[in-house]
Amino acid sequence: METERLTLRPLARSDVDSLRALHADPEVMRYLDPAPVENYLGDSFLAAIEKDTGRFVGWFEFKGTGEVELGYRLHREFWGLGYATEGGKALIERGFTTGGVRRVVATTMFVNAGSRRVMEKCGLRHVRTFHLDFPDPLPGSEHGEVEYALTKEEWLRVQGESHVADGIS
Repeated sequence: METERLTLRPLARSDVDSLRALHADPEVMRYLDPAPVENYLGDSFLAAIEKDTGRFVGWFEFKGTGEVELGYRLHREFWGLGYATEGGKALIERGFTTGGVRRVVATTMFVNAGSRRVMEKCGLRHVRTFHLDFPDPLPGSEHGEVEYALTKEEWLRVQGESHVADGIS
């Protein structure tokens, strides 16, 4: 799958070193619990490759059937460039138009303002704030987790409104 600036493809064994480098950055992992990088190999996780340079940007998750989970993790040098929003929107569009997806859900820690903003830019809306008990809580976990979501009906309505605003009917 391609976007304007990214190629998204399933993560492969050849990406393990790139995954380890991404997960070794404490700022990238600030709001996340570490998991073995091998857990990210497979069809639900997609490598994001910068088309112009061929560099490994990070990964996207689009996991589930009917209701899918959207996730992303990017190298810090790619933060603030719109890549997370670009990849997220492309996956959402594909899921709703050809993937049989009915609802997209994403979660993060309440204090992760950057990730929350990406979710909003992708069209997801805040659904709830909730608290989980962790054996070794991360700093900021006392503020809880947030869930954002977007249904196919909501997405179609926004698509229709944007076509009307563009003068397309």
